[in-house]
Amino acid sequence: MIRAAIAFFVLAIVAFLLGANGIAGVSMDIGKTLLVAFLILAAISFLGAMVIGGRNQKHLP
Repeated sequence: MIRAAIAFFVLAIVAFLLGANGIAGVSMDIGKTLLVAFLILAAISFLGAMVIGGRNQKHLP
């Protein structure tokens, strides 16, 4: 997901440099949305790992 956000940001920069402001704006909005979604999911995953703390993990020999 973070790769998609970065790709949309790069597309927005290239579109802006080439003069396609409409495409740049849409790409930037999609990139922002994906970045926020990634950060929220990463925070939930991090907090979940802290709460659970590995109590249910089995160690293989």
